[in-house]
Amino acid sequence: MLNRAKLTPYDLALYATVVLAWGFAWIGIHFQVGTVSPDVSVFWRFLVAGPVMLTIAVFRGDRLRYGPGDHLKFALLGVLMFSLNFLLYYHAAEVLPSGLLSIVFSLASFFNVWLGALFLSAPVDRRVVAGGLLGVAGMAAMFYPQFAGHAFPRGALIALGLSLAGTLGFCFGNIVSAKLSRQKTPVFPATGYAMLYGAGSVGLYAFVSGHTFTIEWTVTYLAGLVYLALVGSVVAFACYLTLLGRIGPDRAAYVTVLGPVVALAVSTAVEGFQWTIVAVLGLIAVLIGNVLVLRPRK
Repeated sequence: MLNRAKLTPYDLALYATVVLAWGFAWIGIHFQVGTVSPDVSVFWRFLVAGPVMLTIAVFRGDRLRYGPGDHLKFALLGVLMFSLNFLLYYHAAEVLPSGLLSIVFSLASFFNVWLGALFLSAPVDRRVVAGGLLGVAGMAAMFYPQFAGHAFPRGALIALGLSLAGTLGFCFGNIVSAKLSRQKTPVFPATGYAMLYGAGSVGLYAFVSGHTFTIEWTVTYLAGLVYLALVGSVVAFACYLTLLGRIGPDRAAYVTVLGPVVALAVSTAVEGFQWTIVAVLGLIAVLIGNVLVLRPRK
């Protein structure tokens, strides 16, 4: 049987920080879409966050020189976690409420378990299968109004597909980060370089697509950009990737289970998300399913 250490107060503090930072980040993404193209908004976000992470690494005394092999891993992490993942979610945010996007993202906990088994030789038990099926059923209930009536935009199905693909990109990035952690690569320089590679790749995509590198000079856009770059990226990813290295990708992904509770509360207040009995039952099913997936064996 698998033995897992109990979470320390430090681990719990990391959990709480990431849950709150990412819980509020979803509404920040909502305010980033509109005038500025989603790929350009992602570019600005990580162009700001990457140098901040590297500056922190300097003050911590972390080394900044790495070989080509390491930079290849940083670039792969950047494309998966800080480019593809966010680009797809920003596009999905043009259609779906931020709270529902956070529900899709909670499936990362389920995906991480299977990817960890495939790439990191982590064990899987029957509760993972049962919890995953319950989570998928709950998500379907949450999204039922998107497809059953005419109150929501017609592109909901496409947005759902984009957000699922973005979640997979995030999960594959988790595997790369876990391998870097096993090599004892410090979190701050690795993440800083990865963010810059992510900004570069999404910036190249924006340039090829002919999108203008502009900024919306409004309080909501600029406040959202600052929050997403500094809190939602620098603080949250530093804590999350540290947690991932300490306890593994499967249990670290539990933050994606608790985050939707915060995100849905914010979405209800700001976006007017409409709750139904089916939606409430769906949320409960998603949460229970993820707990089954991530609860450690005794």
